[in-house]
Amino acid sequence: MSVDLVIKGSVVTPGATLKNGWVSIERGMIHAVGAGEPPEARETHDAGDAYILPGIIDGQTHAGSYLGLSGIEPTTRSAIAGGVTTLVDMPYDNPEPLSSSAHLAAKVEAIHRYAHANVALYGTVMPGQSLDEVSRLAEGGVVAFKISAFESSPTRFPRIGAAMTLDLLEELAATDLPLGLHNEDQEIVRARVAAARADGHKGIAAHSPSRPPAAELASTAHFLELAASAGAHAHIVHISLPRGFQLVDHYVHDGYRATGELCVHYLWFDPERDGDELGARMKVNPPIRPGQIDALWQELIEGRVAFVSSDHSSWPIDNKLTDSIFEAGAGVPGMETLLPAFFTAAKMRGVDAARMTAEYLAERPARFFGLHPRKGALQPGADADIAIFEEADTVWDSSRAEDGLRWSPYDGRRFAGRVVRTYLGGRLAYDGATIVNTPGAGRFVARGTSRWFQENTPHE
Repeated sequence: MSVDLVIKGSVVTPGATLKNGWVSIERGMIHAVGAGEPPEARETHDAGDAYILPGIIDGQTHAGSYLGLSGIEPTTRSAIAGGVTTLVDMPYDNPEPLSSSAHLAAKVEAIHRYAHANVALYGTVMPGQSLDEVSRLAEGGVVAFKISAFESSPTRFPRIGAAMTLDLLEELAATDLPLGLHNEDQEIVRARVAAARADGHKGIAAHSPSRPPAAELASTAHFLELAASAGAHAHIVHISLPRGFQLVDHYVHDGYRATGELCVHYLWFDPERDGDELGARMKVNPPIRPGQIDALWQELIEGRVAFVSSDHSSWPIDNKLTDSIFEAGAGVPGMETLLPAFFTAAKMRGVDAARMTAEYLAERPARFFGLHPRKGALQPGADADIAIFEEADTVWDSSRAEDGLRWSPYDGRRFAGRVVRTYLGGRLAYDGATIVNTPGAGRFVARGTSRWFQENTPHE
């Protein structure tokens, strides 16, 4: 009996990297994984020495933030070209966030119409909204909820106050659904931004001081204590400082459900080194802090980071071309660069870059969002979502990216490899040069049954 497809190469499994390895695929699922002589197959692809990785799961994206639901198409094209087979999209769509079962149905329909990659979804609530929709969204398959402690827009990105936050945490406490937080104290940030403006500051060097560490850490600690009181899972969606992860870890040690996420740009850029070149092109919130890269890597190595994401934002470059850093939009494209940027940074640290990439960009987010074991690892019974990554000196050129944005803070940066193939459900989706699947090939992915705090027990 022959299987549908065998892929040969250096297979990165949860337990080991199999040189001269292979993955066999039957009916869109992984049939077997091994080394040496592969089984007979109707089709074989030999990737040589390239790494065969589980399809990357990008746990934080904003596909609909600019173009609305049709933005799913270019974002998922970019995902497939970057080896990302499942993305977890934030609820802050244009013109309104995903806070109702009606919006969920519309977004699922849009995924099935536009998506080149699989898409899982965050839900949210609006200020003053009844929490009746929370259970409906959970039943509809959202993988998590997200709110913000800072208001960027009263309709698109509102602030949820402490009382409603506590109500929502209590609503979610009996479930496995995390509540994610955009963690910046609004009063501190608004006061410091106003002071910076009054003093005439305009450049990227003023961005981090205007949204200081105290604003991020105070918001983080406040939310963690609310969640501890409610018995819910608190998740900080982007931590820019090592102390943020250490605060989360204190709550884990005390037996509470708490996690923190790191975005890859915090591991790559430093305003003191890159600010003059990039300016607003590296503006994100919370800010990229000076002098933190080494310490953030230590948090990763010591296991206090849940997983790593891109926080991809589909902003056109015009959003960044302003006279003042305070007028520029926050957010950067990062979908297609997540895998090569993280792999490169890990390799520069001297760690096992392939294994660390598979863990932090696939297995951990799959477990976190309830998608394991169908997603996140190359093992029998899993969906055949696969990225093939070839080590090669590569200079990033955003003009060739599939997102159509034609800009990136990574322009001209050297990566240690590139994605040469992506398979979605056992079917070739990207051949290293061209997206070969069509809109609608990707599907909506509902939360499954894997549990982060059952499978990733707190430290003893």
